Amino acid sequence: MKYFLAMGVLLLVGMQTALAQTKPPAKAPIKSATVTKPIPGKATAAGGLVASISRGKAVYTQYCLTCHQVDGGGVPRMNPPLIGTDYVKGDNVRLIKVVLQGFSEKVEIEGDTYSNTMAPHNFLTDQQVADVLTYIRNSFGNKVKGIQPAQVQQVRASLPAAK
Repeated sequence: MKYFLAMGVLLLVGMQTALAQTKPPAKAPIKSATVTKPIPGKATAAGGLVASISRGKAVYTQYCLTCHQVDGGGVPRMNPPLIGTDYVKGDNVRLIKVVLQGFSEKVEIEGDTYSNTMAPHNFLTDQQVADVLTYIRNSFGNKVKGIQPAQVQQVRASLPAAK
């Protein structure tokens, strides 16, 4: 009996020592957004294109990152990616409306359907909307002309008043 008890204690001590020496698995590094070199164009208000992209990154981090992710890849079948899509690279007015009014339609992008509702962000200023869209249009491999605050102001003025 003493033999089995001694073996049990040795086995437990040995396992405890082995576990203490085992390193936890390394976590994969989080990819950060890559801001591509902005395309030449008109400087946006309040400091130029580079400043607009910098401010836009802060807005993106606060309001967009959770759903669209740090790399702009979105969440499969929930939140669409912001990488090279027609929504990002296409019509400015449509893109501005998505931010101001939100989005609740099912949308198909590269064969995948996305159906999560995006809340309106009409509480953002014209400058913030322009900055975040300029950031998105110049990040994640996108290279598209920035959005001007005056464009946001014009689109906002054309929308029906909130009730």
